[in-house]
Amino acid sequence: MKAKSEQEGRSDCPICMALERVGDAWSLLIVRGLMLEGRKSFNELLNAEEGIASNILSDRLRRLETAGIVGKLRDPDDARRYIYRLTEKGIDLAPVLMEMIIWAAKHEKTAAAVSVIRQMTKNRDEFLARIRNQWKLGNR
Repeated sequence: MKAKSEQEGRSDCPICMALERVGDAWSLLIVRGLMLEGRKSFNELLNAEEGIASNILSDRLRRLETAGIVGKLRDPDDARRYIYRLTEKGIDLAPVLMEMIIWAAKHEKTAAAVSVIRQMTKNRDEFLARIRNQWKLGNR
């Protein structure tokens, strides 16, 4: 029996497919860094407070790029480096991250600012539109 490729996945279950693309904590934290914190370079992602190891970061960026969630471009200031950016497929994860943040803030003690959580819960659509607009303008 032939093993399924990384792109094919274990099954056609939507949850299984989503978990195979972004189901580990590091991948979601990378997406969060790119989407909500404005991180763009390998070093900016590496220096996030969670302390990801460089080999894990390299692996997850490669996986996210293969899945079409992250793209990379040469840094115009230093051609030896890359700038990472979410693709449209990646930015479509914004509602998922927002709901995870709201859920965690409701049930756990988090570092999320109360004002941000209030904005998210009061007007989800407006908050998501702002994130998408920042992404389109290249500010994230």
